[in-house]
Amino acid sequence: MIIQKSDGASLYATTDLAAALFRCAHPTKHPVDLKTPALADMLAKLGGGLGADRVIYHVGSPQKLHFDMLFPAVHALGWSRKPDGTRTLLEHVSFGSVLGEDRKMLRTRSGDSVKLKELLEEAVDRAEKQLRETESDADKKRGFSDGEIRQVAETVGIAAVKYADLCQNRNTDYVFSWDKMLALQGNTAPYLLYAYARIRSIHRKGAESGSAGQGGTIMLAEPAERDLALAILKFPEVIDSVADALMPNYLCEYLYDLAGRFMTFYENCPVLKAPDAAIAASRLRLCDLTARALKLGLGLMGIRTLERM
Repeated sequence: MIIQKSDGASLYATTDLAAALFRCAHPTKHPVDLKTPALADMLAKLGGGLGADRVIYHVGSPQKLHFDMLFPAVHALGWSRKPDGTRTLLEHVSFGSVLGEDRKMLRTRSGDSVKLKELLEEAVDRAEKQLRETESDADKKRGFSDGEIRQVAETVGIAAVKYADLCQNRNTDYVFSWDKMLALQGNTAPYLLYAYARIRSIHRKGAESGSAGQGGTIMLAEPAERDLALAILKFPEVIDSVADALMPNYLCEYLYDLAGRFMTFYENCPVLKAPDAAIAASRLRLCDLTARALKLGLGLMGIRTLERM
């Protein structure tokens, strides 16, 4: 691995080695004799390193060879060794490319790279257009004000772009499609946001009728109730698997499955018209727990939820 050119110029490897030393070094005590005064002085001026247990490099797949050389060099130098004898975990989390409908790298019509700011602005504009079309339909309108339309559109548009990227296997390329990411059906942010808003609406109606918040145990007499409860209980396990494998799409798949199980539950188990108050309270608690899981899961991806949609 070359860390300095013949003319003295530095390379990515040079700065990445320095960054790795800073990230791995203990804030107050580094167990390795750096031998190089310049490096020791650098750490001293920075007040020591970060003392990280795990360092994740989220960089595109083409840089795999670079990290395949960088990490062994850091380990061989002893910089990743911590005071307790363990070693800082260094990981390259690669990701594929975003392709246009022509299956080539996503670019503007002029051939330039697409800027994230412009992408998000267009997503919000498209979401707002869809919402205004819905509001113009007397059978579908929700009675949103102009301010509410803009707020909902901003949340949905930005969420759609984030979710479309995170729900893919990060190691593969994927085709960017506005129609798919803004669809209210399928494994999309709008679908999950709508599912959350619908559940919250059911819970509010239950609270108004006096069914919510009565306590008591959750009863799982129906298969759909049991399936939903088991799906909710899987949430911690899914979070652990995402953290271990660094695959956000695991969480997306779980949330989509959870929303689907809730819809099955709602279709087969009357909530607001349950046979008695105890069953109504039990089913409303399942609604609440599902909504909490959806909100927390989406929040972990930086996606805000909506109470109305």
